[in-house]
Amino acid sequence: MQIRSLAIRLVLVALVALSTSSCYMLDQLRALRVIKDAHTQYQRSDYVLAAELYEEVLENDPDLVEAYFYLANSYDQQFRPALRGEPENDEMLDRAIENYITSAERQTYLELQTLSLQWLVEAYGPDKANDPASSEIVLQTMIDTDPENPDNYYRLARLYEDSGLYDQAESVLLDITTSRPDDPAAQLQLAGYYNRNEQFDETIAALRRRAELEPDNPEAYYTISTYYWEKAFRDFTLDEDQEMEYVMLGLAETDKALELNADYVEALTYKNILLRMQANLTDNVREREDLIAEADELRDRAEELQQLRSGAAGG
Repeated sequence: MQIRSLAIRLVLVALVALSTSSCYMLDQLRALRVIKDAHTQYQRSDYVLAAELYEEVLENDPDLVEAYFYLANSYDQQFRPALRGEPENDEMLDRAIENYITSAERQTYLELQTLSLQWLVEAYGPDKANDPASSEIVLQTMIDTDPENPDNYYRLARLYEDSGLYDQAESVLLDITTSRPDDPAAQLQLAGYYNRNEQFDETIAALRRRAELEPDNPEAYYTISTYYWEKAFRDFTLDEDQEMEYVMLGLAETDKALELNADYVEALTYKNILLRMQANLTDNVREREDLIAEADELRDRAEELQQLRSGAAGG
């Protein structure tokens, strides 16, 4: 009798387990079906409906981890910085941050994990949660996870800069140029930092180091010329001799660019502009006329090349 009772209980346990397993499988199938609809609404930018569908997906199958990123981003897209402080609006950002964190912790795909962390940094940014301390923690995590990716260091440097921590920002960028001595992009990032902080000599030095790394790239020299033009044109503290010095330095850089590519439209355009500035600073009438004539030739050539380029594009 006891054996029969035990057998019955075992059968009942098996039936319950089978029923539970069957329900779980049905929930998984439902989640797979719903996530297709969720992705469709997400691609259509209907983030309200997409969020509802992704919530349903995770309710049916919390292990369908790809949904966490899209759920987070659907809430993030609904947040409006202009409405910050309104409870319903702020709740969208809170839900986004919560799901970005879950996504980063549970993702099995590196791409979605990286996207989750990148968007989480943005969510903590000044236009949203304005939480630089949390942004720093996330960026340090990204650096630890992928130490060879310079973009994470650049983001960290910009975070420090935006927070007024200029020494830390410069230190991060200098460390990258040291660790990646052959990377022209690192010098460009450093130059951008110096330029934003009105350190002209340091900006030019970084741009020259970039040009040394890319001696056959005309754009490297052209870029330097634009900074010399901007200095000569916009710095009203310069006297005429100083202005002329920067104009001549800019012209020298356009010449280097044009030696590498005689049809470089942008370099032709800037040389034209710089020659006119040189003419305005020149007292000798004949020399001034010659400079303007040369500038006119360069302008005409640049316009001709631009028309050819536009014609080829419209082709």
